[in-house]
Amino acid sequence: MTEGEKTRLIAWSNEMRSVHERLRNALRVTQEAIAKGDPAAPAARDLLLFCHGFCAALTGHHEGEDRELFPAIGAAHPELRDTIRQLEQDHSMIGHLLGGLQAAVDRASTPEALGKHLEGIAAIMESHFRFEERKLLSVLDSLELEADVGEVFGPL
Repeated sequence: MTEGEKTRLIAWSNEMRSVHERLRNALRVTQEAIAKGDPAAPAARDLLLFCHGFCAALTGHHEGEDRELFPAIGAAHPELRDTIRQLEQDHSMIGHLLGGLQAAVDRASTPEALGKHLEGIAAIMESHFRFEERKLLSVLDSLELEADVGEVFGPL
């Protein structure tokens, strides 16, 4: 194992923080686009791209955690299995909220309606990220997981 590979193995906590920050920024950009946009205006295509992009990024992040990260943590730290189950439930709830946003985008809902969807997602997402970071960052500092970052945290 090279020094770079070793560094990759112990940098999972930094990766999680970084991905969470990028998702927070993507949400903020999407909210700003909605605040400025009118779904009937020519800029609606950009708004749709922001919404689709944000939904895909957050979904990919959670799918990667469920598929790659959480099983590795559960195997290495059985005492965290209840925490992992709670995080997976959050992923399901956020997925449901993202589905509602996607349906609103597909219907060309008003900026106000889209904004309400994003407010709900933002509240749950932030609570989830803070809980996840509080419970898992110290574990991730020592997690030995040989996997691609994009597979673990989604293609951001």
